[in-house]
Order: sequence, then C-alpha cells, then structure tokens
Amino acid sequence: MEAMPETPERKRFFLTTPIFYVNDAPHIGHAYTEVAADVLARWHRQAGDDTWFLTGTDEHGQKILRTATANGVAPKEWADRLVESAWKPLLGTIDISNDDFIRTTDERHETGVAKFLQKLYDDGHVYAGEFEALYCVGCEEFKPKSEIVDGEGAFAGEKVCLIHSKPLELLQEKNYFFKMSAFQDRLLALYEERPDFVQPASARNEVVAFVQQGLEDLSISRTSFDWGIPIPWDHSHVTYVWFDALLNYVTATGYGADEEQFARRWPGNHIVGKDILRFHAVIWPAMLMAAGLEVPEHVFAHGWLLVGGEKMSKSKLTGIAPNEITDTFGSDAFRYYFMRAISFGHDGSFSWEDLSARYQAELANGFGNLASRVLAMNKKYFGAVMPEAGAEEEADRAIRELASVVTAAADAAIERFAIHEAIAEVWRLVDALNGYVQEQQPWALAKDPAQQGRLATVLATATEGLRALAELLHPVTPLATAKLWEALGAEGALGRLEDQPIREAGRWGRLPAGTPQQALAVLFPRIEAQAEAEAASK
Repeated sequence: MEAMPETPERKRFFLTTPIFYVNDAPHIGHAYTEVAADVLARWHRQAGDDTWFLTGTDEHGQKILRTATANGVAPKEWADRLVESAWKPLLGTIDISNDDFIRTTDERHETGVAKFLQKLYDDGHVYAGEFEALYCVGCEEFKPKSEIVDGEGAFAGEKVCLIHSKPLELLQEKNYFFKMSAFQDRLLALYEERPDFVQPASARNEVVAFVQQGLEDLSISRTSFDWGIPIPWDHSHVTYVWFDALLNYVTATGYGADEEQFARRWPGNHIVGKDILRFHAVIWPAMLMAAGLEVPEHVFAHGWLLVGGEKMSKSKLTGIAPNEITDTFGSDAFRYYFMRAISFGHDGSFSWEDLSARYQAELANGFGNLASRVLAMNKKYFGAVMPEAGAEEEADRAIRELASVVTAAADAAIERFAIHEAIAEVWRLVDALNGYVQEQQPWALAKDPAQQGRLATVLATATEGLRALAELLHPVTPLATAKLWEALGAEGALGRLEDQPIREAGRWGRLPAGTPQQALAVLFPRIEAQAEAEAASK
C-alpha cells in the first residue's frame, strides 16, 4: 500500500495591532489601524493560512491613573467602563474579526509580564540605578532630545513634547534599568540582515539612524505611582507601562503558560502607527533578544490620518468618532475608503468630500451597479440562473486572464502590506467588467435570437467575474460581498464565502452553469445630500 502524501503545513500568520490606551474614546485614527490589520488577517485566513489576529487595550501607567482620578473613579473601574462602552463596541462598528482581545489588566498578562521580568533579572539584564529626565505623560516616555522643543504661547520658557505640544515633567527616581545598550550591535545586524524587518523603507531608515546614534539603557520601573504591574522582586516598583504593554504580544499567545500555543503563534507581525515605531522596532526586539526569544517577523509602521493638515487628535479637536462615518455611509464604505484612498505606510488626509465622491463613483456606481445590472439581466434573460458559456472570444478571454493576473498581483501586494495596491489591482477587474458589459451590450444581443449563445457567454463571463470579485473584496467589504455571494447562489454551489481560497479567486469557471440566483439587495444605497451634509457638519 502506498503511503498517503503528507498534508502541507499551513503558512503561519500572527498579526497584531498596538494595544490602545483607554484614557479616551476611540477615533478614526484607531479604527484605521484596526481595519488595516483586519483586512490583512481576513485575506490570510481566506488563503488558508494559520491566522491569528490580536488586538486589545493598554490600561496601566500614569496617564490612565490621572484620567481616572480626574473622573473620580479607580483606574481599573475607569478602564472597565471604557473597554466595554467604547473599545469593544468599536470592533463591531467596523466589522473587526479579531481572534483575541487582550487587556493589560488580564491575569494572564500580568503573570506573563512577571515571568518575563524575572527571567531578565535572573539572567543579568536588569540593574538598579538613579534616573533624571524629561518625561511626557501623553507619550508615557522619557523623551529623546530630538523630540524636546521650546514651548510657545502659554508654554513659553518651558520644554514641551514635539508630538503633544505639552510641557514635559522632570522626573527623578530610583529605578530598575534594562541593559538595552548591550543590544545595539545585534539590532543593527538585524536591520542589515533582514531589510524587510522594519517597513516601509522610510521607517527602517529612521530606526537605523536612531540606533546608530547610540542606545542608552532603559528605565523599566516607576515608584512615583502604583498603577501598574509590580516588579516581581521588588514590589515598591511598578513596571514601566511600555515594557508592560509590549509584552502583550507574547502573553496573549501563551508565553510562560502554554508553550505549544506559543510555539504555534510566535513570532508575530506588528502593525503600528509611526509615532510608536521606535518602541516596536528597537526596544521590543532588544527585550526579546535578552529573553532568548525570536524577534518579530515584521514591524510595519503606517502613517497618520490628517484632518485639516493635523494628526488626528481628540485633544486638538480633530478627532472623529468612527460611527460619525458609519452611521451615514456604512462600515464597508469606511473600510474601503481608508484602505483605498491612503497609501498604507504614508500619511493621508481625510475629507468628507473625498469619502462621498469615492462612495458614489467607486462603490455605488462602479461595483454595486455592475453587480445589480448583471444579476438583473440574468433574471430577465435566463430565468435567474447562471448561464452556460459557449465559445470564448477575445473579449471574454481578456476578462478571464485579467482575473488571474489581478488575483496574483493583489496577493503579492498583501504580502508586502501594500493594502492600497491590492485593492487597486482588484479594481482593475471592476473597471474591466464595466467596460466589457458596455462594449458587449447584452441587452442588444438579447433582441436577436441568433445571438442567444453569445448572450449566454457574455453574461456567464460577467457573472463569473462577480464571483471572483466577491472573493477578492471580501476582506475589505465583508457585508456587501456576503450579499453578492448569496445573490449569486454561490454558497449553495461552492460553500461559505469566507472559506473560498482567495489565492485561487482568479481560477475561472468555478460557479457552475445553472446555479439558481436570487434578488440582490442594494450593496451601496444612494445617500441623500442631506445625510451627507449632516455627516460632514458633525
């Protein structure tokens, strides 16, 4: 008897967002990060990869303590309230498919942090010392000289944070220090040997330049407040909030508790905002090196969302709540707009006018109208079933070949974290199908009985194109594509949409002739000018 062939091992893909501070409600800058990670995770899941998507909240530190105190509650109560009322609901608002949600107040996290710290201490990577430096509570960071500037206006004569434009505090403490300087050469070697470790290239160059200037040891404990995880060998100190927070990526995946799970998931891929790049691309790999663990697969730093030329910020009144957009345009449009309109890895400006224009031109008229027209013609001319294609002509072949090309190109773009490029590739098929239907004029073919075979081929080609688009766009617009999948009758013929192998979406002829179809719900409803105006004025 012949031996059964071995099942190929599934590609592993562990993806994280940063864990977000709960000192305020989320705005579209946070949602942008979540959606980007979600699109990547959904794509890899649909590709059959062993995918795990982690997000969560960061709940320790001086900023949280001060915000809670200002609101007259204990920090844990404040965190609980915001997590349940704002942060977890955000995930539903924008259809995030995370596999896990970690809070730094979870017991599994606090236990894992203590084990990690104890190992570093036992292995000689931590020492006691005294420290004095300028500290930004907003960043929860002792600021490097490059991010300290002279204050203006009300803060004239003071040193302020370059990012938050608020005065820095001079802190003097006896702390424990991590010997980060000892890892300078190993970090530089990492960046050299793995040039794609930090992405995009501009972010990598920034990190390399920072480390080349020389690393100092890192203060990893605080004694001026007690809202944090105690240092395991000295409970008069709590763990520095960033040292605590970065460890969520391993405590959530079994570090020190479930070695089988940890071996399956780690190392991960981190999606972060560029303002926290240094923590993830310098401090975090140094911590892992010290603990004898693998460094991450990749650290990808995306740009800022700009409103009126400024970074999205609640404190500067440029923060926009995600539901201000989704209530009018829907979650699919939110997801599509931010992934398509902004080059992932660069800053991008948000405007209501651009959102509205893209919704109408690209989603409603481009994709939605295409699906509606093709299915309506299938119903009118073929009794609402998938027509049977006949002899292929050059125009049909061009669509078939393009579907294969854009599938491969989109997948390659996703591998580079270039989400905007992946969507642009898929949209080539949307545009080509619209052009194909317009050129072939099935409504004209239907008037000539002699052209019945050609009519069937044209509509079969267009319908198969919709099948491919439903699969390719599902990670971006999950609600609209689910409606389309149902209307195509594809679930009965092929199974659940989320189970379709996305890297094979361009393989032609998968939807069988004769598949019964259903009426298509409007994918992107017309939005009245009044609703748009109300949204823009919020």
